[in-house]
Amino acid sequence: MANRWGIPKNVEIFVRARDLQCVYCGVVFSNENADRKTKPSWEHIINDIRLNDVDNIALCCISCNASKGAKPLVDWLQSAYCRNKGITTACVSDVVQAAIINPPRLKH
Repeated sequence: MANRWGIPKNVEIFVRARDLQCVYCGVVFSNENADRKTKPSWEHIINDIRLNDVDNIALCCISCNASKGAKPLVDWLQSAYCRNKGITTACVSDVVQAAIINPPRLKH
């Protein structure tokens, strides 16, 4: 069964265990009385809601998610937001680096 964002339960469990901090800026998540800066949000690294596997679903902070929006990952990484926060391809999580090198695609 999928969650309300259409993410399969097994993917949700895996990603929650893997992503304990924002996959982009590295802020550590806190679920207890968390403010928006430390609250995790679901992210499609490559903006395609059909790509719901562990190589494209991640958790990031609400700030990064709001900034990235529907922008392509490589374009967003060049944005003023990323420059101001020191977010580069070298400091993002492994799953994001893998998506840059080999973007997830639909399996036929």
